[in-house]
Amino acid sequence: MILVTGGAGFIGANFVLDWIAATGEPVVNVDKLTYAGNLENLASLQGDARHVFVQADIGDGEVIGNLLAKHQIRAVINFAAESHVDRSIHGPEDFIQTNVVGTFRLLEAVRAYWNGLQGDAKTNFRFLHVSTDEVYGTLSATDPAFTENNNYEPNSPYSASKAASDHLVRAWHHTYGLPVLTTNCSNNYGPLHFPEKLIPLMIVNALAGKPLPIYGDGQQIRDWLYVRDHCSAIRRVLEAGKLGETYNVGGWNEKANIDIVKTVCALLDEMRPRSDGKSYVEQITYVTDRPGHDRRYAIDARKIERELGWKPAETFDTGIRKTVQWYLDNPEWVANVQSGSYRDWVQKQYSATSN
Repeated sequence: MILVTGGAGFIGANFVLDWIAATGEPVVNVDKLTYAGNLENLASLQGDARHVFVQADIGDGEVIGNLLAKHQIRAVINFAAESHVDRSIHGPEDFIQTNVVGTFRLLEAVRAYWNGLQGDAKTNFRFLHVSTDEVYGTLSATDPAFTENNNYEPNSPYSASKAASDHLVRAWHHTYGLPVLTTNCSNNYGPLHFPEKLIPLMIVNALAGKPLPIYGDGQQIRDWLYVRDHCSAIRRVLEAGKLGETYNVGGWNEKANIDIVKTVCALLDEMRPRSDGKSYVEQITYVTDRPGHDRRYAIDARKIERELGWKPAETFDTGIRKTVQWYLDNPEWVANVQSGSYRDWVQKQYSATSN
């Protein structure tokens, strides 16, 4: 049995669904259920004995320790994190508490449990920490993609908090021998994505006839990874990764934000045309850039491909079409996550329209 933290969020929920479908092994799913944690993401597992959900904070060492012992957990996969750059700029404290202090307390609970294991159970135990490419900082247009050997140069409160958590995981391995693995992934997209991030926000706003807000000039470049491919990568790292190692997980899909939005608009023009016959691109509007906005991220995923034989199954063209289709097919999910607090946040975030 494995324990997943943050398993009601976007990537975590996709992982839990993918894991149970692929392996059948039961999961203890611990999630605090902040705004981005949504039990509706896991509705298909309701009544399934292979899924044990517990609402708890990763910083509650007593609860975590009891769950580890009760269920004889063989691996922990840590997705739990505050994860939105803009939110980290407006309110960094939650990011420090969850991503830094929470990770520390989780590591301590896991270390105490692991120290009490014997024989094969101790030898085979794993702690897999899921992180981001944003810890590496920003790249120029001509810089090579991030490898696992890049220095950490985080530029936002979010990426700084994730960098700190990565360092804690590394230190707990080198100091205490905790059997850890770390993955650093590029931007994920796909089903169940809370509509504060670029792709789901554009889909949802387009369908609602609202503006499609683009930061600055829209030329910020990101590598894009379909979330189900990320899930398969994590399963592979957990299965065969070398202890103490970091693996970059990317989709080989460098795209400028404005091109992403235009692609989404073109797909919606095809799949759900506007009633007035116009293109959704007419809804694009440019807003003031975020402070310290990194210009380019790019992941070099050759290590995981070479050493573990993993490759993404989706191209961006196939993945983005599946993603748009999912949002078209699930309007109830979208309506349910768009609470009053969500609407207030979007209004606050994108109200500064540029000239």
